[in-house]
Amino acid sequence: TYDRSELIVKSINTLKEKLIEESLIVSLVCVVFLFHFRSALVAIVTLPLAILMAVLAMKTIGLTSNIMSLGGIAIAIGAMVDAAIVMVENAHKRLENAAPGADRTGVIIQAAKEVGKPLFFALLIITVSFLPVFTLEAQEGRLFKPLAYTKTFAMLFASLLSVTLVPLLMVWLIRGRILPEHRNPINRLLIWAYRPFVAVALRWRWPVIGIAVLSVGATVPIYQRLGSEFMPPLFEGSLLYMPTGLPGMSVTEAGKLLQVQDKILAQVPEVARVFGKSGRAETATDPAPFEMFETTILLKPMDQWRHGMTPEKLIAELDGKMQFPGIRNAWTMPIKARLDMLSTGIRTPLGIKVLGNDLDAIQKVGQQLEAALDKLKGTRNVFAERVLGGFYYDFTVDRQAAARYGLTVGEVQDVIEAAIGGMAVTTTVEGRERYSVLVRYPRELRDTPAKLSRVLVPTMGGAQVPLSLLAKLEVTTGPPVIRSEAGHLAAYVYVDVSDPDFGGYVARAKAAVDKHVALPAGTVLEWSGQFENMERARSRLQIVVPLTLGLIFLLLYFNFRSVAQSLIVLLSVPFAVVGGFWLLWALGYNLSVAVWVGLIALAGVAAETGVVMIVYLD
Repeated sequence: TYDRSELIVKSINTLKEKLIEESLIVSLVCVVFLFHFRSALVAIVTLPLAILMAVLAMKTIGLTSNIMSLGGIAIAIGAMVDAAIVMVENAHKRLENAAPGADRTGVIIQAAKEVGKPLFFALLIITVSFLPVFTLEAQEGRLFKPLAYTKTFAMLFASLLSVTLVPLLMVWLIRGRILPEHRNPINRLLIWAYRPFVAVALRWRWPVIGIAVLSVGATVPIYQRLGSEFMPPLFEGSLLYMPTGLPGMSVTEAGKLLQVQDKILAQVPEVARVFGKSGRAETATDPAPFEMFETTILLKPMDQWRHGMTPEKLIAELDGKMQFPGIRNAWTMPIKARLDMLSTGIRTPLGIKVLGNDLDAIQKVGQQLEAALDKLKGTRNVFAERVLGGFYYDFTVDRQAAARYGLTVGEVQDVIEAAIGGMAVTTTVEGRERYSVLVRYPRELRDTPAKLSRVLVPTMGGAQVPLSLLAKLEVTTGPPVIRSEAGHLAAYVYVDVSDPDFGGYVARAKAAVDKHVALPAGTVLEWSGQFENMERARSRLQIVVPLTLGLIFLLLYFNFRSVAQSLIVLLSVPFAVVGGFWLLWALGYNLSVAVWVGLIALAGVAAETGVVMIVYLD
């Protein structure tokens, strides 16, 4: 059976290993750049302490150890030691320039006071920069709030340690011979490389500013060319195949088709095991008809795949093999599918909800949408629900025929109910729960219209009359299920998208729908699925990010007491983000909620760098 615990444990263990590696690398960088082991210990000691305090805070508010919560610590590790490093470097500088015989402790304390307040505000700015993430709602909020909490906790405790523990450790640990900055080989190399750029920038100030402004302007078309999606794909190591057929499929046909599908899937070299089901599971929370299939495909480790095979190529190959008349495919992953269905009710990346007051009009619109999107570039499969495709047995009792045998309409209907639907004959009591016991004919006596026509109806005289003599049986069509949303009847159109630029595909899809689909009066469309999540997150960030920038400006002003210096720091943020957009374009990544969270983190680091630069220039 499918067990997601293996993926969860493997992912968390991998992230824990990377956290340890990152901590070791940060510690090594501290030793190399400070070139004084005891001084490096000041920064190194604060790192595990801040992480431990963040973990304790996680436990206090009930956060679990998962990819996102641990990812918040991973993002923060590099910035957590910034304040300690800057303080230590300033202490080195003051000790180097101090008069002979000066009080070492006093010099170190004075050095800490010089940069303590600005550094505290700088780390506080990084903390505040993540406020937009806390405002995210629904699925995006559940995904990224743990990351925001842990990063905020880590930076908050790092800020507190920078103005409490770090000065104490500096007094205690900064002893012995400290190499002057000009004799530190790492610093000499960096200064040698940096000096020409500074010289050019200071000599040609306005051209440099002009080039910077032009670079921001040149980034605008690059930004517009970037694709968009809700979240970058996370490969779970398993696939979920969710095809849908036309309504009215029998149990026998569904079982046969399921066996054929499982057999074909199991023959693919990358597939380890296949588990499929048709219809609903043994739970009331899975009301699926027989024409809806769910097949979990467990894959082998990727090192056992064919050379050059990728998840995208594998899905394309499987989709080509699984082409059956009347069946529309949908491919996703188990955990992702459950999250999507819980948040929007749509099991494919994109869904269109057709809302109206007439089922016939809704079905026609759904079929028009299916035809319009089927040939659109980027569409893997599209399927519109048939809201009128169900089959029903309609019995019309002949009153005169029933009267000839001394029967009433109600007596004939009672026999029909007992034969097909089941009749409650008693109630079983289990503790405080009560269950009705239903009795009806075995399936083999009621699975065809001919057999139903031979159902015997007892008369008052003891005779047994075939149902065909008392009622007319017809097979009619009607809605197999009736959806209702916001007071309207509803039907879903499921769209499986292969285009990685999800936002671009939706824009093309909307244009195609506007061109080819005519909506009758009273019928409206709602675009749902991942698109709904993406638009909600984008709308929220467009409001909250400018407000956060305003709050950061206030913090900068409280620190510098200068509008000019505050603007210098704040204006450095867009120039830092320029590189992020160009790198996204070069690597072929799309804009997503995860990317915006990363850019928010980048903006905080850029503001911190600006604060440190101005402090040293002052």
